[in-house]
Amino acid sequence: MKNLSCKSACVGLALILTSGGVWAQVQKTDDSNKNAPYHASSTKINALVHTKLDVKFDYSKRHLIGKEWLTLKPYAYATDSLTLDAKGMDIRTIALINGKNLQTLKYTYDEEQLKIQLGKKFLPGEAYTIFIDYTAKPDELKVKGSAAITDAKGLYFINPDSAVKGKPVQIWTQGETEASSAWFPTIDKPNQKTTAEISITAPAKYVTLSNGKLVSQLKNANGTRTDTWKMDLPHSPYLFMMAVGDFKIYRDKWNNKEVNYYLEPTYAPYAKQIFGLTPEMIGFYSKTLGIDYPWNKYSQIVVRDYVSGAMENTTATLHGAYVQRTPREMLDENFGQAESTIAHELFHQWFGDYVTAESWSNLTVNESFANYSEYLWAEHKYGKDAADAHNYEDLSQYLGSKKEALKNLVRFHYVDKEEVFDAVSYQKGGRILNMMRNYLGDKVFFKGLNIYLKQNAFKNGEAHQLRLAMEEASGQDMNWFFNQWYFNAGHPKISIDYAWDESAKTQKVTLKQTQAGEPFILPMAIDVYAGGSKKRYQVTFKDAVQTFTFASTTKPDLVNVDADKVLLAEKDDHKSLAEFAFQYAHAPLFMDRLEAIEAAGKSKKDAEGAKVLLSALNDKYYSLRIQALDSISSDDSELFKTAMPAIQKLANSDPNTLVQAQAISIIAGNKDAADLALFKKGLESKSYAVQGSSLIALALQQPEEALAVARTLEKDNKAALTQAIAFVYSKFGTEKELPFITEKFTGMSAQEQIELIPAYVHILGKTSDINDLKKGVELVKAIGLKYKSYGYNEYVTNFLLELKKQKQADQATTSYIDTVINELK
Repeated sequence: MKNLSCKSACVGLALILTSGGVWAQVQKTDDSNKNAPYHASSTKINALVHTKLDVKFDYSKRHLIGKEWLTLKPYAYATDSLTLDAKGMDIRTIALINGKNLQTLKYTYDEEQLKIQLGKKFLPGEAYTIFIDYTAKPDELKVKGSAAITDAKGLYFINPDSAVKGKPVQIWTQGETEASSAWFPTIDKPNQKTTAEISITAPAKYVTLSNGKLVSQLKNANGTRTDTWKMDLPHSPYLFMMAVGDFKIYRDKWNNKEVNYYLEPTYAPYAKQIFGLTPEMIGFYSKTLGIDYPWNKYSQIVVRDYVSGAMENTTATLHGAYVQRTPREMLDENFGQAESTIAHELFHQWFGDYVTAESWSNLTVNESFANYSEYLWAEHKYGKDAADAHNYEDLSQYLGSKKEALKNLVRFHYVDKEEVFDAVSYQKGGRILNMMRNYLGDKVFFKGLNIYLKQNAFKNGEAHQLRLAMEEASGQDMNWFFNQWYFNAGHPKISIDYAWDESAKTQKVTLKQTQAGEPFILPMAIDVYAGGSKKRYQVTFKDAVQTFTFASTTKPDLVNVDADKVLLAEKDDHKSLAEFAFQYAHAPLFMDRLEAIEAAGKSKKDAEGAKVLLSALNDKYYSLRIQALDSISSDDSELFKTAMPAIQKLANSDPNTLVQAQAISIIAGNKDAADLALFKKGLESKSYAVQGSSLIALALQQPEEALAVARTLEKDNKAALTQAIAFVYSKFGTEKELPFITEKFTGMSAQEQIELIPAYVHILGKTSDINDLKKGVELVKAIGLKYKSYGYNEYVTNFLLELKKQKQADQATTSYIDTVINELK
């Protein structure tokens, strides 16, 4: 599962959406929520063996009509009963299959679980099969999701009555965490595994997809077709999937295995651009892990109204619609959200599907690995800078909220299993794996992963099994590492001070851990640059305060603590600006340069700081060029003037469109008529980002012309350009432009909608039609309520308060807005 973070991509509109400030540093010896219930692995009384389903759909009622043949066997002890998860179903028949006969069984049902009396006692390992005739009614369930998975009704009918013009009719499923039991009875626990056969009857005009291999297609007399998909290898119930709809299939392959991409017809021509790296990814991960892709096929499908980022259903990953992009949209992507998600879900086919977390408490062995796989792919395909930039983004996301520092990575105490799908299981866990790899070295680390996968293939795993695999690979004890990072909370906060002793010719580095609780054990590299050379020292920082002393014939130009830049920590590094400048010029890593640029940004008036920022405008990595651009503002007129030729060059010809766009946005602040030619040239760009920043830049000087241009750009606009058009309309337009923004808003992903809310609400204030205003307010209210766990109810409320000011003379409207604000609270 890839959870979607909401990031603003609107050039020229600085929407910084954060959920917290600097984290409190807390280290505990048990789960922070230890008063919550303890969740052990689910006890296996009966074990799933094989699941056979025959399903069809009532589109008008949004029902699934199903027949199921479920084979099980008692796990360790004889039993005469069976408990199945089955949410909100109509149960017509439950029977034991006895040869060719059906033996009706007694059962009780509470809308959550079926408790079935088997009529006889079965011995451990003795297989039996029951038959269930049922109807699933997912739209009638009362369920909740999580921050990562915003809904949990298992089966989704999208536009089944074709009521929304232009929107496809689809059916798809989402099983994680325990929602597969909303569309078929099962033991809906991750430590169960079963083979499967699913026969799907749907209108013959549609395509179907499910786990495993398509073994037959049968045309029926009533205009339907029955497709049967067979899964010969066992996997957990939450990884079952179906999808039905008008999809075009692009057929690819890896080592003679099917690799297929299912997209809406509009996007089918771009299938290779969207998903074409998948075979290379499969080959890379197979080689890295020493285990070839373990399943018989790999398909990816894109659906509408998906409730998360993507889901790693075995052999058949399901993506949200944001993955469907045109080549123009992809111009503005680097190692962006879509490609990182494709990598993430693929890696789950090993970590999550091949070996599955034995309980949600151990989600880390699924999600932390999938998160880290994004780093591995970026490093392999795009180089160390791209990987380290991605690593920094994830580290920042974890460090951005106080509450996450209180949580253990392996978490047995929680109120709801959905709680574990957070920045600890994902982003923090991925950074922990990066530290482990750095500590053990590549050869040993990847050998350990290979051992873990082989020992637990088609079974379940947990953190202790990972530890044992790493110990087997390395020959050393790893309890200290797992105790502090997997079974404990928080992270170190480190203060770094330096002292040179000229008489003794020694350089001292004093490190202090200032977080509450016991100090962490932190192996790290320290690089000392002196006399034109670099010397590396491997040290272990394990006390609250520790001083390391290094001999040097001359005062070092730089002492680079955590030289590999892998520590999951907050660092307060007291280097001088000159030392940061030397670091930018000589230390090789992305983080070395980023740290120096950040330090220079705080000292722009200093010659050393200015020199770093000017050099960084030509940094080899695009995001650091953007960082430098952001640090050079018109507030510092001398530096801004000195940098302008370089900024103009970036705006005109940088190979990265996002750099071009940001440079144009900065130049726009001059409001210089001499720059209009640059902006008009940018409006002809194929990049939406460059067009968007150019449109806003033009609007700041010639709003009427910008309005006219914006109307011509309505024919083809996405992403940053859509945001820019909305900005121009909201600031300089009239209520005549409202229908365009409303139409765009309703067709956007949630992330894009959040970015558009400021402009949308502002233009709502210009309308005199109360019905149009209410329609728009209800749309933004829905976003605030749906993503309340992210704090977006407050985000929406802030803009509605501004709308209220705009409409303060209209008592009926302000009263309505007050009602909506109260609903959001």
